[in-house]
Amino acid sequence: MNTPITDPGLTLVVGSTGKTGRRVASRLEDLGVPVRHGSRRAAIPFDWEAPGTWAPALQDVRAAYVTFVPDLSVPGAPEAIARFADLAREAGVQRLVLLSGRGESEARRCEQIVAASGLEWAVVRAAWFMENFSESFLHGMMLGGTVALPTGGMQEPFVSADDIADVAVAALTGQADADRVYDVTGPRLMTFAEAVTEVADAAGLSTQYVEIPHDVFLAGLSEHGIPEDYVDLLDYLFRETLDGRNASLTTDVQEALGREPQDLREFARDAAARGAWALEASR
Repeated sequence: MNTPITDPGLTLVVGSTGKTGRRVASRLEDLGVPVRHGSRRAAIPFDWEAPGTWAPALQDVRAAYVTFVPDLSVPGAPEAIARFADLAREAGVQRLVLLSGRGESEARRCEQIVAASGLEWAVVRAAWFMENFSESFLHGMMLGGTVALPTGGMQEPFVSADDIADVAVAALTGQADADRVYDVTGPRLMTFAEAVTEVADAAGLSTQYVEIPHDVFLAGLSEHGIPEDYVDLLDYLFRETLDGRNASLTTDVQEALGREPQDLREFARDAAARGAWALEASR
């Protein structure tokens, strides 16, 4: 176990407006940890597509939470992560915590780059986010009454972004071990059909799950004007992560936090109470 960082210093949160990034930033600030927000519109901007912004954002930073847009599996991601890690080391950063995707073999190279950076490191390798139902592309499907996906009936250990953020914060502040992978999952394996039913019940919706062929799913995305690069990413993710390789649970949330991960039923109930699927709020 590495010695906990009792004075974590300035922490850069790359993607501080995203699902996990905003939660990580908020939790660090609640702990009194100074945070530098890594986004295009921040006081010191950070943009993965503008490498000239990376070094200024890393100045005086002691630890960094790293999320890569759009995904670690896309071409060019390993080169970007390698350059970022080099700049972090040159700037005197001590610890990197990388968000990765569970079951994404293409992301492993990025994980290995961070692990070999010479810095303290941790990888938070996450299953499918529960928040995909409430904040992302499945939200509209939930409100539309039909979630149509090519999942093949595979089971997934859906995990909440809150648990991901808690593990990341523990790793950033030294309350959880560094130099290891946290393979984070929720407490149950569920098919997407079962998950849709639970979320719909909590939200008071009549949404149904429909299994569709993979090529029909992709064609539907293109017909709705989804950009080709995003279609390609979803093509990869649905083929790569939903082939059964992720149909298992881990105890990594418990190991990092000393508590059980959030269950989908609890997540859906809480999100519904906040109005996540209120029709008037979605307009």
